[in-house]
Amino acid sequence: MRNRRKARQRHSSRDMGKLLKGYCLTTAEVLYRIPDYPDLLQSFIWQTLDLPPEYPALVKFLDYWDGHLDGRIHSVSVASHNLIKPAAMRRVDQVWTLH
Repeated sequence: MRNRRKARQRHSSRDMGKLLKGYCLTTAEVLYRIPDYPDLLQSFIWQTLDLPPEYPALVKFLDYWDGHLDGRIHSVSVASHNLIKPAAMRRVDQVWTLH
């Protein structure tokens, strides 16, 4: 249980660092053709922290898909949202503890 907690803390601190560097929550809907039935489209939702407007993680994912998976991509819709905005962060000078 302790190892899971440490891994979660490492992961969340890494994510916070990304958010402070301008990364945002990115959701992509990939419509792809089913290999056995190319006239049918299937939807796949993928979500990660990525850096707009280049979206390097999304491009890497789509390149992998194109090279290793059978379902040919029909279209990709991308939405992104900044979770931390400049006004949302402020410096704290003091911390008070009440018992």
